[in-house]
Amino acid sequence: MAMPLEERIEKSKEIIREALEKFDYPVVAFTGGKDSTLTLWLTKQVCEESTKKMPECMFINEGSVFDEILEYVEKINREWNLKIHMVENEDVMKQTKKVGNTVFVENLNRNNQKELNRIGFREKSFVFNPESFEGNHLMKTVAMNEFIVSNGIDAVITGIRWDEQDARKDETYFSPREDPEHIRVHPILHFREKDVWQILRSKNIPVNKLYAMGYRSLGAKATTEKVSDKPAWEQDLETSERTGRAQDKEGIMKRLRDLGYM
Repeated sequence: MAMPLEERIEKSKEIIREALEKFDYPVVAFTGGKDSTLTLWLTKQVCEESTKKMPECMFINEGSVFDEILEYVEKINREWNLKIHMVENEDVMKQTKKVGNTVFVENLNRNNQKELNRIGFREKSFVFNPESFEGNHLMKTVAMNEFIVSNGIDAVITGIRWDEQDARKDETYFSPREDPEHIRVHPILHFREKDVWQILRSKNIPVNKLYAMGYRSLGAKATTEKVSDKPAWEQDLETSERTGRAQDKEGIMKRLRDLGYM
């Protein structure tokens, strides 16, 4: 028997409360998508119901971001009185202005060259695409890890779900990570996509307007397409949620997660 929605909410809040008690420098990963919005709202609720200070947030700029996402992140930052850090791999961004540009490995700094070597990339250059294996690793995982180290972060609260992607089905609520050492906290693992929409809609939580335009899952602007003219919450939620996303990335999710991707 499925857990009632209010019990799911309380379970998430319990996990967040535990995280805020246990860790000194947690950060909330905010993408501007529905799941991270729900996670952020739940964290905000927990803090408002207690004396806990709202954690700071990080938004990873992968180099191909919808304008609507940037606008939404700024709106939430302002209206919810947050502190959102914009995180990006500045070294890679110096070489490229858009998806499809060539990035030359010899012009990257030592850390980025080391990270490419770590994933077995031996070419002299690559075509910039934040959803490719090397692009995703450099633009998201490496950028995030550098932020974690430089800010002394000991926990990252994220909005992943068990039903979202096969590579995430074995995740735990508190997941230890190494290099850098920290804990990933996953308070909404037990939610289904339809649960997320039911809460967001019933609680009048503002969401990115791309969802109303037919986008069901948000990724890089250059590789994400809307799959319907219906709002996301009115689509068939029994079909694959990530159909409009780059499928080459979906095929390498296990490898990306082993490297530290969310």
